[in-house]
Amino acid sequence: MAFIKITEQSSLHNDLEKKSVRELLEGINEEDQKVAIAVQKAIPQIEKLVSQIVPRMKQGGRIFYMGAGTSGRLGVLDASEIPPTFGMPPTLVIGLIAGGERALRNPVENAEDDMERGWEELKEHHINEKDTVIGIAASGTTPYVIGALRKARENGILTGAISSNPDSPLSAEAEVAIEMIVGPEFVTGSSRMKSGTGQKMILNMITTSVMIQLGRVKGNKMVNMQLSNKKLVDRGSRMVSEELGMDYEQAQRLLLMHGSVKKAVDAYRAQQNSEQK
Repeated sequence: MAFIKITEQSSLHNDLEKKSVRELLEGINEEDQKVAIAVQKAIPQIEKLVSQIVPRMKQGGRIFYMGAGTSGRLGVLDASEIPPTFGMPPTLVIGLIAGGERALRNPVENAEDDMERGWEELKEHHINEKDTVIGIAASGTTPYVIGALRKARENGILTGAISSNPDSPLSAEAEVAIEMIVGPEFVTGSSRMKSGTGQKMILNMITTSVMIQLGRVKGNKMVNMQLSNKKLVDRGSRMVSEELGMDYEQAQRLLLMHGSVKKAVDAYRAQQNSEQK
């Protein structure tokens, strides 16, 4: 099957500069509604990838996101949210972007065209067979990402790909190819829009489901979140209060003493059991 670059096809909306603000917003929203449907169709592939990641992480494996531009920034964003949300060290989900830290805010010329650099960066992190490399590229043609996945797969490392074009070169390099076909962008070729939104949704799905499978959520609550501000201390205090049936002030003291909802609840229950013996 020939490679079709849907991400570069002309927008379904014309004469954008002639539209009112309301018409523009409604047009963007109309296109955005297609994203969740496209992601839903990709769930079998997302499930396949997550199911292979979990046992690897239980053995000490890590997730590496590889991307350039918007795709790279979204990978770094998702990785950066794992420690505060789930209380995991920042070394377990790592986002790598073509051009490095500078590329988070500014374009780095030709960085995404380097086929070798991605693998070199993975080697700097001592990548091994317990790890997973997930390449993110709306077009599915980014050399930085393709090169990294190709070498990773050659070295027996699980590889996944997230793209917005069917049968892309990136998909061909991945053991599990997640193809989220959102269609042409509202502004032709602007993959920061629907493709970026869909990528964010899928990354959330991957890491959230992995962390739940690893026991970092209890019921539906972030019992391992970092207590990094007053809002989170308050949320944690209410969780402890609800779980243990104690008043808010006592729950907050217990939470701050132990540093996380899970540790506070476990310590209190262990003490109660000890006293009952």
